[in-house]
Amino acid sequence: MRVAEKTGKTVEEAIAAGVLELGVDRNRVKIEVLEEPTKKGLFGLFGTRLAKVRISYEDDPGTLAADFISNVCQAMGVNANTQTSKNGEHWHIDITGPELGILIGRRGDTLDALQYLTNLAVARKLSERVRLIVDVEGYRSRREDTLVRLAKRLSEKVKRTGIRVVLEPMNPHERRIIHTSLQDETRISTFSEGDDPNRRVVISLKRV
Repeated sequence: MRVAEKTGKTVEEAIAAGVLELGVDRNRVKIEVLEEPTKKGLFGLFGTRLAKVRISYEDDPGTLAADFISNVCQAMGVNANTQTSKNGEHWHIDITGPELGILIGRRGDTLDALQYLTNLAVARKLSERVRLIVDVEGYRSRREDTLVRLAKRLSEKVKRTGIRVVLEPMNPHERRIIHTSLQDETRISTFSEGDDPNRRVVISLKRV
């Protein structure tokens, strides 16, 4: 948590100074008025007391991630917006906007790299590990559906021909989707072979 204590002729002036020092939007801070301002008394016998406030701000992983991604998109000349949500221990950051294919890349390679860098940047800022999932226009959900359909179709082919099928190289998350989608198949076995980044899933008949 970051804290700033500021004074000013008015409470609003003190708040503005504290928000400026922390470098965050006013609606993202907690404001505590420590002292109200007072004016000079009768005939100027009493001195003026300035307003004093305490401004506090706790870094939010989702907000930090969204800010980092927005800066990356701006540097790339990509017009994009971010929406954050939390599900359990995972923060989800969905990027929306026109022509975002450049952020996805071939088979999601660029998106995976952006997710890795975002996790790294936020973890360094908070000095602790966080769980962030970065998506573009729901790409990951569509990709998962595609992989599940592919796994089902290829498993039927293996059952029909008896010949094992070796899929294209995939990252650990996508390989897990293939394994999970076929784990209840009584006649089908799946395993991975090779080394990253060329590690592949193999679909074959179970040995009797």
